[in-house]
Amino acid sequence: MLITLAVSGYRSLRDMVLPLDRLNVVTGANGSGKSSLYRAIRLLADTAQGRVIGSLAAEGGLQSTLWAGPETISRRMVRGDVPVQGTVRRDRVRLRLGFASDDYGYAIDLGLPQDRGIFGRDPVIKTEAVWAGEVMRRGNVLARRTGPLVEVLEDSGERAAVLTDLPSFDSMMTHAADPRRTPELLALRERMRGWRFYDHFRTDADGPPRRARVGTRTPVLASNGEDLAAAIATIREIGDRAGLAEAIDDAFPGSEIEITEAGGLLEVRMHQRGLLRPLGAAELSDGTLRYLLLVAALLSPRPPSLLVLNEPETSLHPELLPPLARLIVRASATAQLIVVTHAVALVEAFRAAEGARLFALEKRLGETRVDLDDVPRWEWPRR
Repeated sequence: MLITLAVSGYRSLRDMVLPLDRLNVVTGANGSGKSSLYRAIRLLADTAQGRVIGSLAAEGGLQSTLWAGPETISRRMVRGDVPVQGTVRRDRVRLRLGFASDDYGYAIDLGLPQDRGIFGRDPVIKTEAVWAGEVMRRGNVLARRTGPLVEVLEDSGERAAVLTDLPSFDSMMTHAADPRRTPELLALRERMRGWRFYDHFRTDADGPPRRARVGTRTPVLASNGEDLAAAIATIREIGDRAGLAEAIDDAFPGSEIEITEAGGLLEVRMHQRGLLRPLGAAELSDGTLRYLLLVAALLSPRPPSLLVLNEPETSLHPELLPPLARLIVRASATAQLIVVTHAVALVEAFRAAEGARLFALEKRLGETRVDLDDVPRWEWPRR
């Protein structure tokens, strides 16, 4: 389980360190920075996939995603005695992302390229570090990347170079992970690759979940929900069959889900009280279909170490929010969850849940802030 998440220099997240629990609920007004925090977590996951540079470039390059406010915010600015204004920059331009779990931690530091040629919009990786334990210290760093050099801690206690020419656009997570010399790096990379993100399923008339598709056993719902029928059928075969029926009945009393097969194509059908025939996926309302997608995602027979939901309440009727909250709390028993939401009903339902942590974001002088009494200790790797 992740116990700390750290972001520095990304959009409105000037310097944020959050303590995480089993169920983490991020809320706040529009423009408070919820989406920025969600995208920062996705960028961390992209690092393990080798896509962090491309993802930042797609957002307009590092300069478009960096913190746009002053390097430091003085007390006089906070009090309103002087206007918010920039000063002479003393630190390097950098975007830093990191996390710590109860066994390993990871951090990456990205900066601007010196060569502003044809790929001048691409950021470069300056440093990376993987360490053992909750906080990085000099003696617990297992692997460190500085520029093109990657060094690892060997059994003898000495540090040895495993790469000396790593390109600035490649991460050591994808190029230095080795089952023999760096098993911790490999294990952490595979764990990060297993993180799952679900963000705004398409439920319009042409949405992927509405069409019958060829189905195979599907323990993990696709990010766009196109394999919904196969995912539900798989839950029934090897997963929590009773939990699936309970989640459907909780939201739609007296209703049942049926998976039909014709010519190898699978389709979701829903039997509802009072109707003489089941409704196919193409006939279901946006909210009903979206709820079924969330059920399939949260009841996966192979739960991930981290599951992130971004505004799961979209298109749902208010009466579906309490059942959704109960489903999310149930899923947090087998997977760590981060839920980004502005639905008051969801937030209130989570307050009493065991292992739940609420983060209420707000914008102050352009910076996303959250009031915490227990900010975790955190150290960034130096360049």
